Amino acid sequence: MKINCIYTIIASIALFFSACSPEDYTLGIKDIKQSDLVEGIAFKIEHDASNPNIVYLTSLLGNQYTPLWNHPQGRSQEQKVTLKMPFAGTYVVQFGVETRGGAVYGNPVTFSIDNFYADFVNDEMWTNLTGGVGNSKTWIYDNGEYGLASDEMDYADPATVVEYNNFTTNWNPGKGYTGDDQIWGSTMTFSLNGGAYVNVHNTFSTGEEDESGTFMLNTDDHTITFTDANIMHPQSWDYQTTNWGKGLKILTLTENQLRVAVLRELVSGQAEWWMVWNYVSKEYADNYVPTNEPDPVPDIGGNGNEILTTTTTKTWTLSLESPYDWATLTGDLMNGFTGKDDYLSTGWAAYDADMIAATKFTFTSTSASGGKFVFSSYDNDDIEGAYTIDANNDIDFGQALDAVISQSDFGWISTMRLSTTAQNKLRIVKTAADVMGSITDMWLGQRSTEKDEYMVYHFILSSGGSTTDTKKAWVNAFAGKTFKPDVNWFVDWVGGPPDFSGGWTTASTFGNDFTSNGWVWDADVRAVAESASLKFEANGDKLKVTLTQIKEGVNYTASGDVTIDPDNGILNFSIPLVDYAGTVASWLGTVNDKSSTGNINDWYFVSHGGNNLSNIDTQGFWLGRFSQSTAAGDSNDEVTIFHYVLAP
Repeated sequence: MKINCIYTIIASIALFFSACSPEDYTLGIKDIKQSDLVEGIAFKIEHDASNPNIVYLTSLLGNQYTPLWNHPQGRSQEQKVTLKMPFAGTYVVQFGVETRGGAVYGNPVTFSIDNFYADFVNDEMWTNLTGGVGNSKTWIYDNGEYGLASDEMDYADPATVVEYNNFTTNWNPGKGYTGDDQIWGSTMTFSLNGGAYVNVHNTFSTGEEDESGTFMLNTDDHTITFTDANIMHPQSWDYQTTNWGKGLKILTLTENQLRVAVLRELVSGQAEWWMVWNYVSKEYADNYVPTNEPDPVPDIGGNGNEILTTTTTKTWTLSLESPYDWATLTGDLMNGFTGKDDYLSTGWAAYDADMIAATKFTFTSTSASGGKFVFSSYDNDDIEGAYTIDANNDIDFGQALDAVISQSDFGWISTMRLSTTAQNKLRIVKTAADVMGSITDMWLGQRSTEKDEYMVYHFILSSGGSTTDTKKAWVNAFAGKTFKPDVNWFVDWVGGPPDFSGGWTTASTFGNDFTSNGWVWDADVRAVAESASLKFEANGDKLKVTLTQIKEGVNYTASGDVTIDPDNGILNFSIPLVDYAGTVASWLGTVNDKSSTGNINDWYFVSHGGNNLSNIDTQGFWLGRFSQSTAAGDSNDEVTIFHYVLAP
């Protein structure tokens, strides 16, 4: 799911609706020319009488003009700016103002500092960045392996607070997202030896590049400004902004970690968004020893032994569609294989349908924490034994299990095996449930001894599960009930079937505060949602639905059938669902005109936020269709889901 693309579209829409509002500038009462912006007439530069290393920049044009300062410590718009300059040297200031015709700047002017003033750099920020006066310190990209950030670059929403020690990233795409495997040799060294110097050594897939210059910290505003250099970043990302060095926001600066926010600009072709670059001290990285903490226990949606053997005996067969993968320690699949071609196209991932189909487990519970098992495979006789399962969902088989589950000839023989750990264990790291809430899939993971990950084996329940008439269960779950759009959790976006994973809105996203999500949710949209209802009645093995709503100010009613496809989790509505035409959400559309099933009336019943058929009275239900937004492209990889809850 292309989360960042969704955020980009959201931000673009937000920018569209806000484009009619002028920026919060005080425009000049008359036009000003460059020649008017002269030192001593339009502005003045003064040294503090008791400490000449303190410099005051003051506008002389009055409050009717918004000043635009470019100075050694960044950019400012205050009427008076105070600079604390620790180092001797000659510095440049450029003064401008915002006028009715736009920004106008005067010619650059200079001021001088004659002496070094150590007190201004005897500050925690200066020391953490450089190692202190007379020292230097080297920083490298964080690759997610040092117990700090998860990757070299994250994103932060500009509609939220993004300030020093007060920010939250909205997307952490993971190591390597920037797309150049050669950046890991890059270094950025800050020095306080005779001045504030910086050397950036960038390594790219196209070569290497060195930049040397000076830098200045503003410890009051928590910004950093480079001169004759830019902050370390991949060369292929140059186009994302025009500013890689002036007044950049420091978000975190400790002895070991540096995080700097650089604003992605519209020149990138995408909406403005904060790019948060993550660095670690090279000394810290070189000496880092991971703490010996236990692995997280993934949430598998129930008790492990009950999942294995909900009935007395249960048989699980290796999935023909996605028999194996790799997963993070929290149970997130890393490759997303969905079929034979996905494996073989890698040139190394073996796939053999006969071997896969022959691989199965049969579990028979004898107690709350264990029982007996039979393991079958293509190249072994059946292996029988006793198992136990603990609170972490680790299955101890009491003996080593090892079998070939696939073998392919790529010009060399690739073999994939199912094996237990040296402790004879596999862990249940992930499950999937049907619309009734019954577990149908489980992934058993072998913990790697070399990486923080599992090799996982995907098993599907083949016998011993529920014998419920699922179509009848669907009818019973809906019949006699009326549901309304949820005005507290209106809409979300998730990945495609069968997992419908992800999602980025929450139950607190909506409500009555339309300021942060007015691109989809305003008073008009809420009014339509509050007016609408879906009433369901039994109609044999179908449902009858009646939609009522106020549509563009007119009472509207429509009735039709709902055909149930329980195997694919699809409800086919013969009438359109709630229509938000005439509101800011009309672009969402609840007509399913981008269906992958070929039928525009098909809607997916999506398990999201813990809902299923057994709890729709309390959790409601989600109906989904493939997104019509450009974020999804033509690949139908994002599903827009609408939330309905039981009417009071």
